[in-house]
Amino acid sequence: METAPGSIMKEETAVLKYGNPGPISDLLVRRAYVAGYDRKLRHPAWTAEHLTLASLGKSALEPRKTEEAGDRSNSQFTEDQSIPAMFRAKLQDYFRSGYDRGHMVPAADAKISQDAMDETFLLTNIAPQVGVGFNRHYWAYLEDWCRRLTSSFADVYIFTIPLYLPKLDTDGKWRVTHEVIGSPPNISVPTHFAKVVLTSKPSSPSRPDILEISTGAFVLPNAVIPDEAKLENFVVPVDAVERAAGLTLFSDAVKANSKHICKSTKCEVIVRRFDDALKRPENRKAISGPK
Repeated sequence: METAPGSIMKEETAVLKYGNPGPISDLLVRRAYVAGYDRKLRHPAWTAEHLTLASLGKSALEPRKTEEAGDRSNSQFTEDQSIPAMFRAKLQDYFRSGYDRGHMVPAADAKISQDAMDETFLLTNIAPQVGVGFNRHYWAYLEDWCRRLTSSFADVYIFTIPLYLPKLDTDGKWRVTHEVIGSPPNISVPTHFAKVVLTSKPSSPSRPDILEISTGAFVLPNAVIPDEAKLENFVVPVDAVERAAGLTLFSDAVKANSKHICKSTKCEVIVRRFDDALKRPENRKAISGPK
């Protein structure tokens, strides 16, 4: 005899009478992005953005007043008070950790206003990243490449996803191991980071209603990456990122009917050592970060 749905609901309610453990999904809707926060790892499970020339302040048709744009020199890293204190990433956790506070959504993607840029400095948008050779260099080059896609495509959608990938040990077994920082240790350090992009543009001037879709995924180790490394070396199937993260990013139909991004545009980063140039006193005022 089948159990009536109402009976099942009553039983579940009785079992959870004194508390529902979750998991609680913290969906964070910001001015320039949306994020899902992982309370256990204490960093984003994923972030999502939609970039256009207009959103970056580069559209001739929608010019932005200079005084309205965000300025990262006016922003500072901040703990996210919307997260319960028990599960919140703290500024102290990163102190002398040896890792940068790495933006998942870059500040340069949120210049629409100072408020939007400030939200990229919330620790719910931050994960521990290797500094020199990664966050300050190759990862920044990839972020810049994503922004430059707006010059060729009408719309650019970006998912950024911290990953924990297995590594083959000397005994022949695969294991996932990662560092944890903080006092007490509570913020996990991802082994890898993924950037997954989807671009769209009209397939032809005569049919602007029919869009040409391109997708691509890149997985980079949270480690020093030489400037000369080719971006295409980090290409993986979108499915591989979805499996590793436990997320569904695009529908099967989208994946089946899209071109690979590297066939639609050049998958090549531009090396820009802004941080090194800024160390030279004569250039401190003349050189700014990526636009």
